[in-house]
Amino acid sequence: MANPLNGDAEAPVELTISAAEAGERVDKALATLAAGIPGLSRSRISQLIAQGWVTDGAGATVMETKRKVKPGEIYVLDIPPPLPIEPEPEDIPLTILHEDTDLVVVDKPAGMVVHPAPGAETGTLVNALLHHCGDTLPGIGGALRPGIVHRIDKDTSGVLVVAKSEVAHARLSALFAAHDIERLYLALLWGAPSRADPRLGGLPGVSFEPGGWVRIEAPIARHPNDRKRMAVVRGGRNAVTRLRAIETFGPAEKPFASLAECRLETGRTHQIRVHSAYIGHPLIGDPVYGRPRTLSEKTTEQETVTALTGCARQALHAAAIGFRHPVTGEPMRFEVPLPPDLRDIVAILRRNGHNPR
Repeated sequence: MANPLNGDAEAPVELTISAAEAGERVDKALATLAAGIPGLSRSRISQLIAQGWVTDGAGATVMETKRKVKPGEIYVLDIPPPLPIEPEPEDIPLTILHEDTDLVVVDKPAGMVVHPAPGAETGTLVNALLHHCGDTLPGIGGALRPGIVHRIDKDTSGVLVVAKSEVAHARLSALFAAHDIERLYLALLWGAPSRADPRLGGLPGVSFEPGGWVRIEAPIARHPNDRKRMAVVRGGRNAVTRLRAIETFGPAEKPFASLAECRLETGRTHQIRVHSAYIGHPLIGDPVYGRPRTLSEKTTEQETVTALTGCARQALHAAAIGFRHPVTGEPMRFEVPLPPDLRDIVAILRRNGHNPR
C-alpha cells in the first residue's frame, strides 16, 4: 500500500470489460467491475475520469464518462494520493494492555471499526486513540492510517498493537511484512475439522500436521463474482492458516460445533473466515462466509440451538499477539480471554454437549 506521507499514489487498478457490461457508459461499467473495492464508487470513478486519471488499453486518456464500452477493452485507473483526513479525538473507553513511548496495545471490542472510512467516520479505534494519546501519535490522522500497522474486522474482538512513533511504525510494519509476528485467534466453527474426513484431505492446499493441526495454504483474492467478498482464487495472494479443534461439541462421531485455535502465517483480508469456509467449517455467526445450519431440537438442547443460531457476529477473537519490541528488542506477548458474548456461548456448549479431547 502506498504511503500518503511520501506523496505516493496507490497501485493502478486494471479492469477488463466483459460481455455483461457491453454498451454501458464507461463510468457505470467500471463502477460495476470495481464493486467492493474501497474508494471506487461510481461518483469517484467519474471524478477520476474528469481529472484524467483513467486510460484505456492503448494508454489514451479517457475524458468522457458517456463513452460506450466494448467487451475485452481494458481500462486502467491511476489512483492519486489521498487527501489527508482529520479524525476528531473522541472520549471512547479503551482497554489498554500495554503502553510506552513507542507503542500501545489494546483489546478491541467487537463492533468497533479500526480506522475511519466512508460510513464510519466516528467511533473508531483511531478516534479513541487520538483522545487517549493526544499528540503522541504523529501522523495518525492520515487517510492511510499511519500508526495502525494491522487491522482486525469490525466484528472481530481482541488484541491489536499500534505504533506511537515513526521508528516503531516502520519496524512493526516490517515485522508484519516478514510474518515475524505471533498471531493466535480463537474461533467457534460449525462442525469440527478432522483428519478422518476424506473430503477435507482431498482439498487442494490442505494438509495435516502433528497435534491435530490442519494446514491450509490456499491463495486469497476478491471473489470473481462478488467484489465485496474474498475467496480462495487461483492466482490470488499466498495465504497460510493453521487451525485445530481444541474442543468439540455434540455427538463425538460428528460434532455440530468446535472451539478452534487458529494461527496465521500470512495476513490476508478475512483470511481465517475465508479459509475456514473453504474447508467446510465456517465461523458461527459469520453473515458473509457462513452457511446456515439447522440443528434438530430433538437431538440438541434448545439452549444450544438458540446460542448458536443467535450469535450476533462472526465468532472470531484475536486472543494473543507476540513480537519483539520494535525499539528495545524485548520479547513481548499479550493475551486476552474470550469476551463475554463468546464466553457465554462456549459455556452453554460445554454444559450441553462437551466432548473431552
